[in-house]
Order: sequence, then structure tokens, then C-alpha cells
Amino acid sequence: MEERLPLIKWSATFAVADPATATATAKNLPGDNIILPQSALEQLMAATTAASSEWESRPTPISRSRDNPYYEFEEIPVVGNQRVLGPFTFRLVNQANGNAVHAGVREFSAEEGEVALSPYLLDALGIDPKELSPAAAQDGTSAEDAVDLADEAKSSTTTTTTTRPQITIHAKQLPKGKYVRLRPLEAGYDPEDWKSLLERQLRESYTTLTKGALLSVKGVKGQTFQFLMDKFLPEGDGVCVVDTDLEVDIEALNEEQARETVRQIMAKSQRAPGTAAGSSQGREISIWKAAEGQVMPGDYVDYVLPSWDRSQPLQIEISGLPDDGDAVDLFVSTKAMRQRALPRDTEHVFGVFTATGNIKTLVIQPTNAEMDGVKQLQISVHGYSSSRSGSDSTAPAPTRFTLRAQSVAAESNTGKDDSAIQATAQAGGPDEEQCSNCHQWVPGRTMVLHESFCRRNNITCPQCGGVFKKDSGEWQHHWHCPHDDGHGSSEASKAKHDDVFHTDRQCPNCPFQTNSMPDLARHRTSTLLSGITAHEVADGARTADCHLCGKIVRLRDMGTHFKHHELDKAQRTKPPICRNPNCGRTLHGVGRGGAVSGTQMGQGPGNDLGLCSMCFAPLYVQLHDPEGKALRRRIERRYLSQLLQGQGSSTQAILPEIQPLMAAIPNSSEPMFFCVDETNCKRRDVAELLAAMGVWALEWCVAACEAEGVDPVMAREWLKNWAPTVSQASD
Repeated sequence: MEERLPLIKWSATFAVADPATATATAKNLPGDNIILPQSALEQLMAATTAASSEWESRPTPISRSRDNPYYEFEEIPVVGNQRVLGPFTFRLVNQANGNAVHAGVREFSAEEGEVALSPYLLDALGIDPKELSPAAAQDGTSAEDAVDLADEAKSSTTTTTTTRPQITIHAKQLPKGKYVRLRPLEAGYDPEDWKSLLERQLRESYTTLTKGALLSVKGVKGQTFQFLMDKFLPEGDGVCVVDTDLEVDIEALNEEQARETVRQIMAKSQRAPGTAAGSSQGREISIWKAAEGQVMPGDYVDYVLPSWDRSQPLQIEISGLPDDGDAVDLFVSTKAMRQRALPRDTEHVFGVFTATGNIKTLVIQPTNAEMDGVKQLQISVHGYSSSRSGSDSTAPAPTRFTLRAQSVAAESNTGKDDSAIQATAQAGGPDEEQCSNCHQWVPGRTMVLHESFCRRNNITCPQCGGVFKKDSGEWQHHWHCPHDDGHGSSEASKAKHDDVFHTDRQCPNCPFQTNSMPDLARHRTSTLLSGITAHEVADGARTADCHLCGKIVRLRDMGTHFKHHELDKAQRTKPPICRNPNCGRTLHGVGRGGAVSGTQMGQGPGNDLGLCSMCFAPLYVQLHDPEGKALRRRIERRYLSQLLQGQGSSTQAILPEIQPLMAAIPNSSEPMFFCVDETNCKRRDVAELLAAMGVWALEWCVAACEAEGVDPVMAREWLKNWAPTVSQASD
């Protein structure tokens, strides 16, 4: 049995840090991360030195010695002048209730005597975040008093830490996890909804997993999936998930939950995008024709507008909505080099949450700074859902809509205010008078009867001037927001207004907080004149993956990085293509990242004809043929069989046509005509159409179609990323 490394002997007790006085990093701790003080790092390094000395001084069998060439001796990594026994992992124990959980460390920047915990750890230890603030213990404390109390707590650490929950932290080395079993707490969790999110969350935010703890995974639609961790391999109460291949198994809590999950997944498949009961599938639209569709609550239908008159204002309109139009939202984002994300409720450039009747209209001016360098517009129709929970066993009906994008004249912009509209409204006729209650124009001879009836049955809102029946549900649920000019006549509209404009939200990438969803979307997509986003200004060293090469690049250097790609692209040589003019393949295949060099399609030695592996495969046999006579006979027989099937003539009539083809074999610049499959032929046709544009050479167009298929849009995107233009190649 493998001998385990000695444990690091270290433990200490800390008070849980108050979020009101914590740093921005401590407020946004993900996963199982903690922040310890600097003194804890010094003590841990000293304990690590003692543990490594004990490890090196242990008796070593001859079979496991450094002199044994067949044994891979375990080395402890060195940091500076000290050795570290793997990633630091800890066991946290709440002294008040005995709850325990494992954690990893984020950094060592906390105040002395304090430890900052993530929300996951607070929940696992049974600590209410409200208990950590001194203002929480004061009933009726104002906001100003809360700030003063927080400042007092920061200045008097000794008094404050004694009143906060005390956490004992033990250094504990956990084994590398190989297997974990998760139990969903609710039925209906479809693996397609959370599998990739779970993998990303474990990889980015977690160092350890604890048996019996709850793992929460946030879905793309705002829902939360919760899983109970109840089994590990190696067995124990926790495992480390850093630098290991972790197998995850999902099992229902019981048979009833499993049956309900299957039923809900089947029902969801019937409401999948593209089905009669589900959301429509997004597509490309034009300004000449409206798009009919439907959207389920919580879903997005994504459209692309590739072209429009960029000198005129663009009007995007959704019509045919039920009631007051609150069931559907409209979001638009520009697709450019720095903006590629699809528009969503918390990340979009232009958006409309409120409607005028059953119509939502968005007018984009050509002078908007966001329209500079835009290749196309991405339009998303969002089915608003008031439910932010996980799965739903009910089957909501989709909302029908009509989407239209059209250019409008500059003077027809609908940006007039209410006063201008009222000023241009037509007055009544010469024998009509205006009712002082409902403001309608009625004949003067019936004004007395009308006013008596109107005042008895109708009521006018003093704020917005709307007229309602006194006993109607609209008047009973009519509301005006005390914070802005929002108003409506239903409980659903008020709930949506409060959710969109008055619910606290935090940016997932930085400490920015706001209570308005449009403000959060504007923050996440805003671009300064220098081309640097607000996130880059806050942290210029933040990195991102280049979508072309996959390298990690600082965001402020991304523009220079793309220029290097353009320089490398201009120096690329054309890939050799198959000699067969019917074939749409290159000789060596197209790999990832636009690679077009190196044999990848399985050609073997002896293929001196200039054919790709697929065209040469019918001609290949395991026969020693140094002079190529047998190969010429096989080529001749293939030409003969093709012409016999195609023309239906006799062999004697066809042989004269084959002779010039055989004579051209030694000349590699002459084509060789062989039949290919339909897909391959279509790729060649699309490549020739792209080459006819005169922007890219035929060889690059063939490589693009081989990489992306017969879709010309995807092929053009590949060409823009990886292929030099004809002008670049000539330069």
C-alpha cells in the first residue's frame, strides 16, 4: 500500500468577518473559498516545513529508493525556499452547532483574528449572514446608524470578534477525488440544463467537496439546482477536486423522484424549441418580411439581422402581444470584434421591458456610438418568467409574437413626448364639449347626462389621467411606482416592474451593484471611447481566452493580440487541394485552429498523384509496383467504369476519350476526374462560389468548406478568421 504524506499540523480559531466591512474580494467569494490573515500563512509554511522534514527523514525501502530506476520518487513542490504539500485544504468547524465543512484558501489578506467565508460555507456551517453585522442586532437601525456601527466594529476588533460566530480551522490534507455521487433535491432536473454548468463551477470555484453538504448550481435562466453530496471515492468525509479526473454520478433520492423526473423531461422534450408547444427556433431575418414566432416563459428566441440601411434609423417592433405586453421582452446587441455575446436580460446593448399596449418598439439611430463597426445585429425575444426557481411541473403556454425590423425616415422617429402628442391632438367639433371627468368629446346637448353617468361609474387617476370603471379589476390593481414614473393596472405588471427596476443585483465579474436590470446590462456591455470596457478599467490585468487560438490574453492587450493574428494570417501559404476538381478536400485535412499542414487524413506512401486520401483510397492496394504500371491500370479501369455508367456507350467508343486523361497523369497540374459523394461535391460547389467573390483564393475556400461543411455563412466566418485575402497574399 502506498505510504501517505504526513499531515500538516495546524489549527486556529477565527471570528467570521463582517461582510459590511469586508473587501471587494471577500464579498464575492465563490465556491468553498476562504480568506485567512497573513499570520496564518506564516504558521502554515512553518508547519509545512516540519511536515516535509518528517517526510524526508522516514525510512525508505530499497524498492522505493531514489536509486531504483523503475520507481518514480515523489517530490514535494518547492515555493521559494519552502516546500508545499499540495494545495492547502482545511476542515472548518462551527463551535456553536458542531457543523463541519471542508474548504480551500483564496488568499491571505483578511484582518488578524478574522476569516472571510463564501456563501456556500456560511450555509454549510449554519451561519446566518445577518448575524455577522453589528447593525443586525439593533432593531430599527437606520442606514446611517448601520454605517456608523460598521465603522465602530472595524475600529474595535476585540469587542466585535467576541460577539461573532467563532470558527475553528484545521489544516487537513484530502485525497484526490475520483468519484462523487450527487442526489438532486427536487425532481425534473434535466442533465442538459446543468451538466456543463456543474463542470465549470467545480473547475473554477471549488477546491474540496464535503460529504452531506449541498452543492448549488445556477442555471442560465436564473434557476438554482441543488444536489446532496453523499458518496466519494476514495471513501471519506471529503475529497480534493484540484488536478484530478472526477467522475460524477447523478442518482435520484428515491423511485418516486426518478419517475417524476422522467415525466418532466419527457414533457419538456415536447416543448423543445422548434416543436408546436415550444419556443420557435431563431433564424436570420430581413427588413422586407416580418417573422412570426412564439416563445416559452424563460426562453430566448435569437434572430440575426445581417443587413439594413445604415443611414436611416432602424425600428425593431414586436406586435401581437397579449394584454399589456409584459409577457415578452425585446433585447438587441451588436456583433462586433469586442461584442459577441447573445443579448440577454442582464447583458444587452438595447432593450425594451415596458410596452405601449400590446406593442414594443425600439428605434436605433445610425449615429449611436454602439453602431460603429457593427457587422450585424443580434435580436432576442425573451419570454419573461416571474419564477426564478428550478424546474416547473406545469406546462405554460407559449406567447405568440410578430417581429419586424424596418428602416424608418429620420423625421418619423417616435421620440415625441406626451405634451407634443397632446398639442397635435384634434379638438372636438363646434357642437361638442369635453367631459371634465373622462376628457372625452361629446355633443353639448347630452353633456349633462354624460357627466352624471360618467361620475357615477368612472374614476380618473390623478397621476396618469387614465380613466377606469370604479368596480373594475384594472382600477383595483392600478399602481404607480413611488420611485419612478412606472405604472400599470395589474399585479403581474407591478411584480415585473419591481423585479426589473428595484431588485438588487451584482455584476458576476466585478463588485458593481445596482437595483436596476437595465443599469446592470449597460454596465456589462458599455464600451468607453478608448475601446476598454468598465471591467478592464477596474482591472486592466484581467484575462480572457482568445476565441481564435485559445491563449489566455490580458484584455487590454487583446487588440494587439488580434493584430498579430492578422500578420500571421497574411503570411500563410495556400493549402494544397485535391487534384480531382469534383472533390472539396485539401490534401492534408483541416485541423483545429485553422491548421492546414501535416497529414491528418490517413494518406500512406506512394500517393504521388496529388489526390486526397479519400480519392486515392479506391486505387490503393498492397502490391509492390515501383514503376506504377499496376496503378495506371487501376486508374484506367476506374475511368472506364465511370464513363460506361455515365454515357452507356461501348468500350471501343470510350477508349479514345480515356487516352488523353491517361497521358495527363504525370503532369500534376492537370486534373484527374473521379466521382465523389454528394456532400463532397456540394462542398466543392460552395467553395467555388466563395472563390468567385474574388476575396479569397480557391484553395482557402476549399479548406473553409472542409472545416465548416456546406454552410456558406460558417465558411465565410472561417475564412475571415484564418485565410489571407487575395490582396494580402499579393502584398
